[in-house]
Amino acid sequence: MFGSLKMVSPPPPATRFRPVTANGDGFPAFLPKEIENIKDPFARALAQRIVRLPVPLQMGNYRGCVMSSCIKPLVQLNDKSPIVLLHCFDSSCLEWRRTYPLLEQACLETWAVDVLGWGFSDLQKLPPCDAASKRHHLFELWKTYIKRPMILVGPSLGATVAVDFTATYPEAVDKLVLINANAYSEGTGRLKELPKSIAYAGVKLLKSFPLRLLANVLAFCSSPLSENIDWTNIGRLHCQMPWWEDAMVDFMISGGYNVASHIKLIDHKTLVVCSENDQIVSNQLSVKLLCELANAVFREVPDSGHLPHVESPIEIVKLISDFASGKIN
Repeated sequence: MFGSLKMVSPPPPATRFRPVTANGDGFPAFLPKEIENIKDPFARALAQRIVRLPVPLQMGNYRGCVMSSCIKPLVQLNDKSPIVLLHCFDSSCLEWRRTYPLLEQACLETWAVDVLGWGFSDLQKLPPCDAASKRHHLFELWKTYIKRPMILVGPSLGATVAVDFTATYPEAVDKLVLINANAYSEGTGRLKELPKSIAYAGVKLLKSFPLRLLANVLAFCSSPLSENIDWTNIGRLHCQMPWWEDAMVDFMISGGYNVASHIKLIDHKTLVVCSENDQIVSNQLSVKLLCELANAVFREVPDSGHLPHVESPIEIVKLISDFASGKIN
């Protein structure tokens, strides 16, 4: 099957799933207008697939329904565990723009979900965006729509989200795929002690194009500047959502994630993936994770940086598909 997998151009507009749109290009009305400036054809195509689903949420004083952004599968296969893709820290489902179409081509039921507080959900009425709320929101989305044990895929901080979720809701997970996992960070550290005014200033800096471009240069192994600029704009597109600063500050002062103590509690079959040339998360941490997980296997992606699902999508799809089918065990 994978001998025929290749990166193909996005399908013509007539064959794409089209939600309610704001313009002739087929983008959902709730996306920031800056989506029009994105050049990457895979990002543009996947953006047209983003929908919002109502997810009930009760956390703290918040009682309501979050219109939650995600990419839904075109077909649900009840006889197989669905693939559910998380994203990195402060990112969105568009991170999977080059891998998602190949997973569909491989006949895998695939969801790409935006973690609460990031992505393109409707958070005008802002719920708590701490780790516990992100975890509970994902569970409610799973319980409402997916309803079967899933293969949960998390890159970087998304791996931390996956570990945190699995430790709390083991019944919702069949297998785990952790890519360049940032699972040993100790939350947001002393940032949680900052006065809110300073926290907001820090969040504005996090949103800035120069800082995001620098992060992109570190994340990718070998991309031309023009591509890096476009990919930077994709990576910060969700920062244009009107609630983004408030959600980021809420997460920052909440203390973030600290899941190191959960790792040894996970007994699910896990594929630990690391990139040969990751300049952001040390490969030694992936090896440490492999040793501490009760039931894990390890694979390395050659000639790839921190985001192999963007840089080496064919390799990542093959790993996920082989792991899902039991060829990797």
